[in-house]
Amino acid sequence: MLQVQSSEFILPKPNREGDDACGFSIIDNALLVSILCDGVGSARRGGTAARQCVKFFMDQFKTRPRAWSVPKTMEVFTRHINNLLFTESMTQYERIELLTTLCLAVIEGDTLYTLNLGDSRIYLLTLEGNLKQLTTDHTMDDEHMSHVLTQACGLSENLELVITSTPVAVGDTLILCSDGVYNLINHTDFELLLQKGLGAKSIIQHIAQDARDDERDDMSLQILRIEALDPLHAIKNTPLPIPQSLKQGEIIDGYTLIRPMMEHGRIWKVTKKNQNFVMKFPMLADDEQALDEFVREAWYAKQINHHAFGHAWVPDERTMRYYLMELIEGVNLREYLINRPLSIDNAISLGIFLHDAEAHLLQLGLVHGDIKPENIIVTKKIGEAGVDFKMVDFGSIVEIFSLNSRAGTPSYLAPERFTGSVINESTEIFSIGLTMYWALTGVLPYGEIEPFQTPIFKNPKRCVKLNSNIPVWLDSIIMRSIALNPNERYVHYSEFMYELKTPQRVKPFFTKGVPLIERSPLTFYKIGFLVLLLTQALTLIALLSK
Repeated sequence: MLQVQSSEFILPKPNREGDDACGFSIIDNALLVSILCDGVGSARRGGTAARQCVKFFMDQFKTRPRAWSVPKTMEVFTRHINNLLFTESMTQYERIELLTTLCLAVIEGDTLYTLNLGDSRIYLLTLEGNLKQLTTDHTMDDEHMSHVLTQACGLSENLELVITSTPVAVGDTLILCSDGVYNLINHTDFELLLQKGLGAKSIIQHIAQDARDDERDDMSLQILRIEALDPLHAIKNTPLPIPQSLKQGEIIDGYTLIRPMMEHGRIWKVTKKNQNFVMKFPMLADDEQALDEFVREAWYAKQINHHAFGHAWVPDERTMRYYLMELIEGVNLREYLINRPLSIDNAISLGIFLHDAEAHLLQLGLVHGDIKPENIIVTKKIGEAGVDFKMVDFGSIVEIFSLNSRAGTPSYLAPERFTGSVINESTEIFSIGLTMYWALTGVLPYGEIEPFQTPIFKNPKRCVKLNSNIPVWLDSIIMRSIALNPNERYVHYSEFMYELKTPQRVKPFFTKGVPLIERSPLTFYKIGFLVLLLTQALTLIALLSK
């Protein structure tokens, strides 16, 4: 996962609105996009152009075509925003008024791509402390005309773009700044300030303190220290072929394909040295998004090390793109419970199992994303009565707080997942509770929900009404887990687990709006009795007073 420590600051000229703009974003935890623009002061709408340019890149990179390389994306988007600014200037003013410098830096994997138009700059401070300027100023060579730009965003229809690539490592620092910063400090002093690890605001204030107001321009500075690089990029770009077709009996790296385990034929039962395994291949090679998802899935799978999941690994020496999993012999929970509910003891064990699985994923910053009976394998305990459980489907695992609101199976999603809420512990607890409800009753509390349907949720029947063997305390835990209102639901796995293990401490749970007769029949009848008694007393008093 790509991580940076960020600092940015803009100090406008005294007594005026600034013309600089900057921003950065980490997209899909894998791509850093950083932009800094210095609106040209001689143009009436330079500041507008700078802000419009930053917003454009921030928005466009989030929806970029995944098949495009980073350099192609940078070039296409730069030419597009340049044409937009130039056309708008000529249409509205018949001269250049929307004009800005542009520094664009993108980190993918261990490579930094840079592009600039104008005299704003991009630097790289290496882990060793050396400050390198990565861009060339686009200004006139004449010292008396050095303030005149030969290239800028919005200046003309034609651009000469140079995109450079530079290797980066953890500990390196990316710096973007306007000319208002570097014109007031020499390279060596700038390097010393950056080496001290100061923030952008502190550095700008230090540089500006000795400058007269009339000699100071807008000052903008962006500092991004690399704390972690995305390891998945290198894995994805490993030159491994993806087989177009697979057939029974084929041998891949010593593994013999026995039979496909799914209709699409990309997951196979395989054998090697009399041991059986599962081999999973990505979908076809021309599907860029599917390849991204497969690489991420394999990466997550091999990080997981818990008995709730089958073991998964990626062989060091592969001739094709795949990963391997332990073969878990058993049936899924839905098949196991055909025509019968789960016993109370096994239901409690299931709840504990699902908690343990999710708690382990949480330590890795992940959630399963698709808890349901089909993804739970039931196996017989060796030499004991009862059953064990295993979680499957590494393909559904996502990072916690992801915004992929439709990830998972609709019938098991929390209501807020249908309205764009993040995936978190509470939404996963909802899926756990729903699975336990179904396992004990054979019924889904909110019914079957079709893909892409936006359902209307109504308060469900208590599961104890469908299975009278369910203890009241377990009924309360399940009903709280599947509460429609997140504020009434467990927030953390630990809360759910605590009550599951200490039934004597579980308080009766009723959602808001449930009638008193259902929440507390005894209290309802006591109140009713008192009201009836009071009514009779008043009637008697009225009769005696006549």
